[in-house]
Amino acid sequence: METETRINATIAQLSQGKVPESEQLLSELSVGIQFLTDFWKERYLDEFILSGGSKIKFLTGGKGSGKTHCLHLFQSVAKDARYITVNLSARNLWLHDFREFYLQIFDQVDIMHLLGCCSERIVEAMGFSSKDIEEGSTFLDHLAIQGLADGLTRREIRNQLKQMFLDNRRMDNNFSLACSLLCGSLLGHPVLEEANKDLVLAWMHGDKKIRMTSLRPLGMAPSKITKYSARTMLRSLSELVHLAGFSGLVVLVDDLDVLVDGSGMNPFHYTKMKREDTYESIRQLIDDIDTFGHFMVVYAFGRELLDNENAGLKSYQALWMRIQNEVVSQRINKFSDIIDLDAVAQQVYTPQMLIQMSTKLAQIVQHINVETTVLDEQTAKSLILQAKLGGASLPRLVNQATLGLLGGVQDEEGQYELGV
Repeated sequence: METETRINATIAQLSQGKVPESEQLLSELSVGIQFLTDFWKERYLDEFILSGGSKIKFLTGGKGSGKTHCLHLFQSVAKDARYITVNLSARNLWLHDFREFYLQIFDQVDIMHLLGCCSERIVEAMGFSSKDIEEGSTFLDHLAIQGLADGLTRREIRNQLKQMFLDNRRMDNNFSLACSLLCGSLLGHPVLEEANKDLVLAWMHGDKKIRMTSLRPLGMAPSKITKYSARTMLRSLSELVHLAGFSGLVVLVDDLDVLVDGSGMNPFHYTKMKREDTYESIRQLIDDIDTFGHFMVVYAFGRELLDNENAGLKSYQALWMRIQNEVVSQRINKFSDIIDLDAVAQQVYTPQMLIQMSTKLAQIVQHINVETTVLDEQTAKSLILQAKLGGASLPRLVNQATLGLLGGVQDEEGQYELGV
């Protein structure tokens, strides 16, 4: 019954042109793109980012090349590697103000869960087990029952909080103090009144309604989170994720090509000033990325963001100089900052892979009585040749051939990109 429900849910998502939410099915439906996601996992998630590094990647391709599919698959891979992941779409978020970008990331991260993990590490550092603490009780309550809640123990708790947060140079002063106060409230010492706890959380969430001067009694500076300080806050958040025992923080940003979308249906219409502010914001993040730890960002966008000379990435020289591939080769360089999924498909995909893609798509859509035709080897070879001539991405050609040009599962731009 559960399997049938999952299949029906997946079919509904496919019928709306969406990537399946089921991470297991997403992996099962993927063909070929593991060429990239497995490499990123091996070289970045399992090595560079895990050891404290940070990286920004850019993913591009034509319509139907599978950018969104790739992001979701990589998100699933990152979760399995114990990373906290955040998935954003530029079509739902203004990117010209880095403050809003940071707050969207912060809102998707369960801050109290992270601080709860930090409190457990402090309990263990003091020679106790968090499993022994009764539900609804604090660490200090547990110590009091054993007659150990004396002044020396309380001071040790404060020292542990100080070492973890206040002495941490990767954290903003206000952010680290807020974490110390909230984590202390979970431990039971120092005590934080409920009203003050709400105040600290409101500040961390960027609530503009709070009075900044009310932060002074807590020892915090009365300063707002601005687009200038937001990068420091994001760096602090990635450090908190690491302190909580996770491998790091991975942020995935889709639909960056909205920056050059002049369609009247687009509610996020970027003026030249807003677009350049966005490019400058990304440029500043690139320049500051080496100060981050255990952090990775992947931006995905359609080819129009590269091809548009007047409004695309190339129009903002300060950013383009930092991300362009200096050495251009006929072979895919998986270390490049910009990865072209169409080039990946042309170099990696074999006729057998296309047949496998076609077969998997046919198996999925048969549940909604859509007539399909699984590719044969000759058709697969002709599609590879057609893709090299330009005009359509290989995955889209496979889908069109499998489902028929006039039928099948479609999104707003065309048919669902199954394979990549």
